[in-house]
Amino acid sequence: MFSYRHAFHAGNHADVLKHALLVQMLDYLNRKDTPYWVIDTHAGAGLYALDGEWANKNAEFADGIGRLWDLKDLPPLLEDYVAQVRRYNPNGRLRHYPGSPWLTLDALRDRDRLRLFEMHPNESGILASNLEKLDRVALRQTTIFAADGFEGMKSLLPPPTRRGMVLIDPSYEDKQDYKRTLNAVKEGLKRFATGTYAVWYPLVQRREATEMPRHLENLPIKNWLHVSLTVKRPAADGFGLHGSGMFIVNPPWTLHAALKETMPVLTKLLAQDDRATYSLQHRTD
Repeated sequence: MFSYRHAFHAGNHADVLKHALLVQMLDYLNRKDTPYWVIDTHAGAGLYALDGEWANKNAEFADGIGRLWDLKDLPPLLEDYVAQVRRYNPNGRLRHYPGSPWLTLDALRDRDRLRLFEMHPNESGILASNLEKLDRVALRQTTIFAADGFEGMKSLLPPPTRRGMVLIDPSYEDKQDYKRTLNAVKEGLKRFATGTYAVWYPLVQRREATEMPRHLENLPIKNWLHVSLTVKRPAADGFGLHGSGMFIVNPPWTLHAALKETMPVLTKLLAQDDRATYSLQHRTD
């Protein structure tokens, strides 16, 4: 199913949650000298023009990163995330938004590696074109696969360094993505039990969206963190995204405390009506 284009949604509330956590997890990985791999199963185009035709169609970024852009005294987790986005907007005007591949490349050290999967034929071409504009270090660190990330990730696990993270964030336009995401985590853990698995999912009025996080929580794993953000009441017609969540297997031990500080603030900042709320749960061994 190739109708999804992330440019329509770049920088929205779901990206804020997903990418703020990603920046923190990468920072944590960098605290040890041992090199690591990051595998991104649904990479998208990597970098987005917010003043372009697609992003401007609904201007979803205005209710996402746009609400944080000019604020001071943000919690450190949000401050670090906004600072990373500012690197792509040096004149102070919010015009470009880095997706997960670019935020990851910003964090990688010389011996770390990035593996990107993107099955959408147009997106994978744009991703490759964007990557070619970067320096030789980024080109050497990164490999792009125009292939199914659910299947492709399995062949890369465990990474040679035995240290790394897998980001799984399909569009979920195809309801089979929920089942495939759950299976990908199960299969990944068989191959690489100590890896970090970061799963993003949408809050939509679909049974699978409710069931998948519950199934993830019931997996026989010792350490996980589950955070969700609702920005508005579900639409009366049953369509549309009213929030999103992240389920993280083997999360950084510092992340729960950071989110306890951040989520009340983020919920207020991104609220679109009086139904905005968040949830935060975790399990530790």
